[in-house]
Amino acid sequence: MISDRLNRRENEVMNAVFELSGGKERFLVSPGELAAVLPSGGGYDEAALGRTLRSLSLDGYFDFVESERKGEPVYVIHMREAGLGYRRSGRQRRRAVMFRWGVAAVGAVITFLVGLLLRALFS
Repeated sequence: MISDRLNRRENEVMNAVFELSGGKERFLVSPGELAAVLPSGGGYDEAALGRTLRSLSLDGYFDFVESERKGEPVYVIHMREAGLGYRRSGRQRRRAVMFRWGVAAVGAVITFLVGLLLRALFS
């Protein structure tokens, strides 16, 4: 699901967060667990991941707090409405794009047929 408001890296992180949430509003996740779900070769170190999570938090997808559990860093994430509806908005956007392509294709066919009709009438 690609949102038109987010860049590629933010979309990848948001997909990973949504997948790890398992439908829950609040959950804990370690940077290692989050990095394991992200696509390989993305260059996600802990600092870059923290910056991206803060950006998504500022955009209103979730509330995010860095904490520690038994000396290990963890992220406490509380999904907001935009975060919970992330997948739904992606599906709606894809549906809207497919509708636009369909309208364009139908318009092209109609234009072609009208052109053939006009050519037959004036030839």
